[in-house]
Amino acid sequence: MTEHLGGTVVPTGFDVPVEPLRRAAHYTGEPGCIAEARTFAAQFLDQLRNEWCASIDSRADGELLLVVSELVTNADRHSNGPYILELEGTDSAVRVCVYDSSVALPRRYPRDPERVGRHGMEIVHALAAEITVERVPVGKRVCARIELAR
Repeated sequence: MTEHLGGTVVPTGFDVPVEPLRRAAHYTGEPGCIAEARTFAAQFLDQLRNEWCASIDSRADGELLLVVSELVTNADRHSNGPYILELEGTDSAVRVCVYDSSVALPRRYPRDPERVGRHGMEIVHALAAEITVERVPVGKRVCARIELAR
């Protein structure tokens, strides 16, 4: 708690820093993993709503699940091993990170409505407020930040 005395903020000793809500799940690449990842993300959003009182509009709900689907699908298709979905959320945004064993960085192809497939990163770029891609010791990590309300 914080008391306000004559405009001055005085810590009372009960102030507790709040960390973002973090959850992670490991997937083997077996059939059904992408659907499991979407379910995991939907449960995470429910937890943000219920425990963090986050205002999540219906647009953000759908966009987050689509970004999770696209990033997990890319990891499933382009890596030779398990992958990890990590979600970190606050009352205003969720950061979606997917770790996989491939060192090849994802490519964003030019927009082409006639192309079949390879639209995943194009979709992620259209929906995310921020995207980072980096190599890590076991492969790579792709992260996208989704705003929960506009």
